[in-house]
Amino acid sequence: MADEKIDAKTEDQQTTDGRKRILLVDDDTDIVESMRAALEANEYEIIVARDGNQGLAMVEREDPDLVILDMMMPKRSGFLVLEWLRRNRRVPTRVIMITANEGSRHKAYAEMLGVDDYIRKPFPMTRLIESVDRLLA
Repeated sequence: MADEKIDAKTEDQQTTDGRKRILLVDDDTDIVESMRAALEANEYEIIVARDGNQGLAMVEREDPDLVILDMMMPKRSGFLVLEWLRRNRRVPTRVIMITANEGSRHKAYAEMLGVDDYIRKPFPMTRLIESVDRLLA
C-alpha cells in the first residue's frame, strides 16, 4: 500500500443507480452472506473482501461509502485496516467494526482509532441496519 494520502470523492459516493456502496471485510462466509442479504434488502450495494489486505485494496479501488470490518481476520487484522484507513484517507471512510471479542480494551482501542460504531457478535441484523442507516444518512 502506498503511504501517500488517498483522495476520496468529495460528494456522496453512490453507484450509478443511486445506492450507497458498502464494503464487507470478513473471513466468515456465513456472517458475510447474512449481512449481505440484510443490507441488499435495504437497497445497499454490497462488495466483499475476505481478509484485511484484500479489504484495503478494495477500499482504494472501489471507494465505498462505508466499511463493515471484522476485528479478527487472516493476513491483516481489523485494527490494522482501521489504522491504515485513518492514517491514509483525507476524507475518513465510515467504519463499523464487528467482533466476537468481549473485551472492553478492544472496544476502547477501536474508539481511539476513530471507529464510527462497534458491534459485538452475535447481533440482530436490525442493529446493523440501524447503524448503517444512521452513518449513511
